Amino acid sequence: MTTYVGFLRAINLGATRKFPKDAIVAAVESLGFTAVATHINTGNVRFETPMRSRARIEAALEGAFAAAAGFEVPTVVMTPSELRATLEHAESFGHDGMHYVSFLKQEPAPEAVAALEAGSSAEEVARVGGRAVHLMLGENYHQARLTNAVVERHLGVATNRNLTVVRTIVDKWC
Repeated sequence: MTTYVGFLRAINLGATRKFPKDAIVAAVESLGFTAVATHINTGNVRFETPMRSRARIEAALEGAFAAAAGFEVPTVVMTPSELRATLEHAESFGHDGMHYVSFLKQEPAPEAVAALEAGSSAEEVARVGGRAVHLMLGENYHQARLTNAVVERHLGVATNRNLTVVRTIVDKWC
């Protein structure tokens, strides 16, 4: 059995995209995955499975989530080693402001990475490492120009978490 962490995109936003933690656990367990646990209500789930293909795991989860929630739930799956590397990369920046990590479904093309990173400024910086985009922002995330939506326009499906959540998940599950 191999351990993975899934990050669900755009759940528990507004009245129509509710997907409680217990329903997430039940959907993951319905696939035969074991050792299922969630962390906070933003769509973070740890599980074990004998499956090895990340794409097949994501597809299975997305099917189970759509059936359980009644809407599409894009999901990005990472290994514990990928998450540890992402955290190490994040800590190498020494950024004191708001730091978010957008997890990507696919490895980005170099030209798309260059286009995204070119949108950086003195106040907001995007740096890509593997399937993670580090958004280092000023004080107010809600007024930032560099957002997960911008990441998705350049690099495809992504879901983001603040660095505190990423650090907690790594400490807890990796």
